[in-house]
Amino acid sequence: MSTEDITGHATDGDTAPLKPYRHPAGGWGSIKAVASILVQEHVALNGSRILSHQNKADGFACVSCSWAKPADPHLFEFCENGAKATAWEITNKRVDIDFFADHTVSELQSWSGLELESRGRLTAPMRWDAATDRYVPCTWEHAFAEIAQELRALDPNEAVFYASGRASLETSYMYALLARMYGTNNLPDSSNMCHESTSVGLPKTIGAPVGTVQLEDFEHTDCMLFFGHNTGTNAPRMLHQLQDARKRGVEIITFNPLRERGLVSFANPQSPVEMLTPSQTQISTQYHQVKIGGDAAAIAGLCKLLIEWDDEAQRDGTQRVLDAAFIAEHTHGFEAFAESMRATTWEEIEHHSQLTRAALDAAARVYAQANAAMVLYGMGITQHRSGVHNVQMLSNLLLLRGNIGRPGAGICPIRGHSNVQGQRTVGITEKPELAPLDKLKELYRFEPPREKGMSTVEACQGVLDGKVKAFIGLGGNFQVAIPDHHVMDPAWRRLRLTVQIATKLNRSHLLHGEVAYLLPCLGRIEIDRQASGEQWVSVEDSTACVHGSHGLAEPASDMLLSEPAIVAGIAKALLPGNPQLDWDAWVGDYALVRDAIERTYPDQFRDFNQRFRQPGGFHRPLPACKREWKTESGKANFIVPDTLDEDADMPAAGPDVLRLMTTRGDSQFNTTVYALDDRFRGVYGTRDVLLMHRDDLTRRGFAEGDAVCISTVSDDGVTREVDGMRVHAFDIPRGCIMGYYPECNRLIPLSHHAKSSLVPASKSIPIRLRKSA
Repeated sequence: MSTEDITGHATDGDTAPLKPYRHPAGGWGSIKAVASILVQEHVALNGSRILSHQNKADGFACVSCSWAKPADPHLFEFCENGAKATAWEITNKRVDIDFFADHTVSELQSWSGLELESRGRLTAPMRWDAATDRYVPCTWEHAFAEIAQELRALDPNEAVFYASGRASLETSYMYALLARMYGTNNLPDSSNMCHESTSVGLPKTIGAPVGTVQLEDFEHTDCMLFFGHNTGTNAPRMLHQLQDARKRGVEIITFNPLRERGLVSFANPQSPVEMLTPSQTQISTQYHQVKIGGDAAAIAGLCKLLIEWDDEAQRDGTQRVLDAAFIAEHTHGFEAFAESMRATTWEEIEHHSQLTRAALDAAARVYAQANAAMVLYGMGITQHRSGVHNVQMLSNLLLLRGNIGRPGAGICPIRGHSNVQGQRTVGITEKPELAPLDKLKELYRFEPPREKGMSTVEACQGVLDGKVKAFIGLGGNFQVAIPDHHVMDPAWRRLRLTVQIATKLNRSHLLHGEVAYLLPCLGRIEIDRQASGEQWVSVEDSTACVHGSHGLAEPASDMLLSEPAIVAGIAKALLPGNPQLDWDAWVGDYALVRDAIERTYPDQFRDFNQRFRQPGGFHRPLPACKREWKTESGKANFIVPDTLDEDADMPAAGPDVLRLMTTRGDSQFNTTVYALDDRFRGVYGTRDVLLMHRDDLTRRGFAEGDAVCISTVSDDGVTREVDGMRVHAFDIPRGCIMGYYPECNRLIPLSHHAKSSLVPASKSIPIRLRKSA
């Protein structure tokens, strides 16, 4: 299929509201975007110098996505979005004391998230003053003392300690320890909003909460299957591995409602040939536009074909399709799963996936012929009410052919934030069974809390119910990232205490409690000078490799503290003295924190200080990679899905109901929006758009560009609407519609989440449309 056929676009002419983007991911478009952001943030020269060290062994780990960092990096080991994140952090723009003197919080609430963050870096600790409705300067000592005073007045389980996924391993370990020594396991994090479905689903299938694919596996694979991921925007550095694989003839099969540019074609900005000629690499060899929420049905179709082909091979005495020896030795539950797939009808599969049997047959034949295959997936799999089952169905597909625990094969959840996986590794979790509580008790001589803490959804419910009275945020933009904004926003103002540790101003900082602090911290790219000298920190990437990171930029202000120093400052003011723990020594030398992490997790972090700075980092040991299954059965488990219908337990839906997925744009990372353009989808100057199939647009009597009001279909009596969105025809399956995150988050009921994992189901929201008044 030619590039012109896959523009993901259905409008024509120069006056069309959407303009086709007919170019590959990467290429000159990427170079232009990087140059533009460096100029915009006034860091053209310094930014270029710093970018040359991004994701290098002597430099810093990207503050954007968590994709793997190679031991032998490219000359420029950063992508367009990584460069945007770096420029955004090292900007010369400042939000200083004078800025807050000029603007009340009520006034700032009328600003967009883009307007707030684009003003620059925070420079001094601030406290909200009720009399003037302004953030006013305070000393660090005053901030720590009052925060501690407020927390001591509460039951520990009335406080929530949230972590965004960007903090280092050292900070994360200290933060989790602070919360537990205070007396709570209320440690929700951004995993609760994205890949918790992975963390719940995989332990039951392969006995590990993370993926098994390592970077070197890309050199040995024969086949890749992508589900629910926009690689060109969310993990663009992976395109180098995909391009190399395609040049070796590796088949790449994609299942995604939208044709995302990065999974269609790629031009390497570091290749003179590709930059000076029309040359580009076709990435996907098959592209199947599955219905939103239809992934489990599509996977079931693949599994059904493999099982039935294997049944035929056994009857005919020909070569087996399934890896019978692997299944017999290493798995449990195969027969029940196989019977379930045999009983599943093609009518059911095609209805829920909107893919034909012929399309699934084509994909299954490629997979069946591969000696080593891997599955890669993103939040298009996990952010559904069936998210856990979706993950387990992917695992089932791999187990059928023994594609776990051998070179070139495995399951690869593609994580988002730069250390979201790592912070879980070192104890940030609301689930006490996942934390080494007995070891912490032994090391620090205190009694850790044993009761379950609150996840993100549970913390939000606690705020609504009045059970949560204090919120401490280690980074992030929590109140904007969560569902049900118009329900949640008033509740935040009833909190007694809110504390936000941040580098930039965002909308969450304006939804404050009665006592509110805004504590600015060093960014990872900045030089962190402590008593023992310049400090290194560590992070874990999506492939469970741990890397060192060293800042190169001068701090934005001499009043900033590092994240470890802020955590330690709160801990010293709040907690009684402990002879087993010297917070000041830890802040003075982060190597001591790494020693503590190694003592707590000796199997995972052996020789931590000696290994974390080596090129390529070091890989944490994962038993599933060696076909050792830490499950109740002692084997890898096939899981039979309850249903293939994403809407099985939803209120009765009529023909006018559409399924909405929220997604990020090209100039965006998580809730941070760098610009209003989304060039890969041809959207410019706005994010107030909805992309839908032309037939759905026509059937409802809408014209291109009409303003509409979206309303959520729910049975809880709450009205959830977003008005003034413009509808545009787009290449998306019928019955499906796309809008931007976080603008559409207010449409998601807090109760609309994945079963078991509680991940907000923001990729599958039942909605209706009507013309705006």
